[in-house]
Amino acid sequence: MTYLDSFSPRSYAEAFGEFISQSPTSYHAAENVARILTDAGFVRSEQTEAWSGQRHGVMVVGGAVIAWQMPQTFTENTGARIIGSHTDSPSFKLKPVATSTVTGYSQVNVEVYGGPLLNSWLNRDLGIAGQIVTTEGERHLVKTDAVMTIPQLAPHLDRGQNDDLRLSRQQDYHPIWSCDEASVMDYICASAGIDAEQVAGTDLFAYDVTPYRIYGGAAGDDFFCAGRQDNLTSVFASLEAFLATAQTDVEHDDVLIFVAFDHEEVGSGTPTGASGPILESTLRRIVDATEFAGDEGYWRFIAQSSCISADAGHAINPNKMDKHDPAHHPILGGGPLLKLNAQQRYATDAIGSATWLRAAHEAGVSTQEFVSNNDVPCGTTIGPLTATRFGMTTVDVGVAMLSMHSIREITNPADLLAMAKILHAYWIGA
Repeated sequence: MTYLDSFSPRSYAEAFGEFISQSPTSYHAAENVARILTDAGFVRSEQTEAWSGQRHGVMVVGGAVIAWQMPQTFTENTGARIIGSHTDSPSFKLKPVATSTVTGYSQVNVEVYGGPLLNSWLNRDLGIAGQIVTTEGERHLVKTDAVMTIPQLAPHLDRGQNDDLRLSRQQDYHPIWSCDEASVMDYICASAGIDAEQVAGTDLFAYDVTPYRIYGGAAGDDFFCAGRQDNLTSVFASLEAFLATAQTDVEHDDVLIFVAFDHEEVGSGTPTGASGPILESTLRRIVDATEFAGDEGYWRFIAQSSCISADAGHAINPNKMDKHDPAHHPILGGGPLLKLNAQQRYATDAIGSATWLRAAHEAGVSTQEFVSNNDVPCGTTIGPLTATRFGMTTVDVGVAMLSMHSIREITNPADLLAMAKILHAYWIGA
C-alpha cells in the first residue's frame, strides 16, 4: 500500500485540478512544487549557497525546480534515476509597453509565447500572472483574476469566418481590458501592492481563469478538462510519485531526481531550460560531495543513470483519424503513452522502452504506444536534449491528450493516476 493507492482517478484529478489553479505560470508551478516538498520535509536550497548535502532537497531557479533523494549509501555503482518535465505552457506574454488605447478601449499588448492553438483563446476570461522584479531587485509573484478578453468579430461583419478563419497575431489577438484609458500595469501593481514606478522588469502571461471540470461517460469521470495540462500533467505526476517514493520503506541504490524545466515551449535554450545548466550542475554537485568527486566519478555516475522525459502525447481524435498513424490509435483511458519516432524527435529506443514497460508492469497499469503519421511530423521534447547532453538512456512518455496546446486540454483521470504510479515504480527500482 503506497501513498498513491489512496487516490481514486477522480480524487487524483481533483488534486491535480487544484494544482493547476494555483499554477497559472511556470514561476507559480515551481514555487508550488517547492512548497509541497518542503511541507513534506525536504530542505530548500539556493543555487548560490554551498552544497548542503541534504538527503532530501529541493531548489527553485526562476520557473524551474529540481529536487533530489539520496540513497543511504553512495557507491561506485550508484547512478541517477531522473524524471524530467516542464512547467511552462503556450500563452501570450505582455510586452514592456503593456497598454495601448484604440477608439476608447484600453488594450493589453501581448506577443505569442510558444505554439498555442490560437483561436481557442478567443472570447475567454483571461487573467494575468507571472513575476515582477523591482529596481531594488525584489521579485514578486503576481496573479489577477479575469481582467481581459480577446473579442472575435461577429459573423454578421465577416460572413466567411466559419469557412476560412484567418487571424493576425498582431492585430486580432489583442485583448481589451478597459472601456476607458487606463494602464494595465498600474492595475496589476496596485493589486499586488507594488509601486509601479519601481518596476524594472516583468515576465507576465495571460491565463484562462476557468476552473477545471470532470465529466463524461456513465460514471461522469471520462474527461478531465483544464488549461496548462501540457505539461503540468507530468509535473504533478512526477511530484506525487516523488512524494510516494519518499514515504516508502523500499531502499533505493540510486540518486532520485525530480526536475521540471522552464521554456520548453520556446526551445529550452535558456538558463532554466533543458539546454541550461540546472540538471548538470546539480548532478555534479551531488557527486562532488562524495568520495567519487571529479570528472571520472561524475561520468561513471552518468553512465549508470537514466531519464524519463515526461511530456504530453496525442490521443487519437475521432473527427480527424487521417491525421494519426493507422496502426497506432492511442485513446483516452488506455493508459499513458510510450512515444517513439525514427527521426529521434523523441529519444526512446529499445532499452528505454524496456525500462518503461518494466515500470508499467510493476505498477500494474496499461500503457500505449504513440507513433506519428508519416505525413504529419511530430513535435519534440526535452528527451533528445537530455540524451544528447548526458549520453544516458532516455525514454519519452506522456499522458494521452486531446486538444493539445488549446486553452482547454482534455485528458482522462485514470490515465493521470496511472502516470504517477508508473513513475513511482521507476523510482523505486523497476
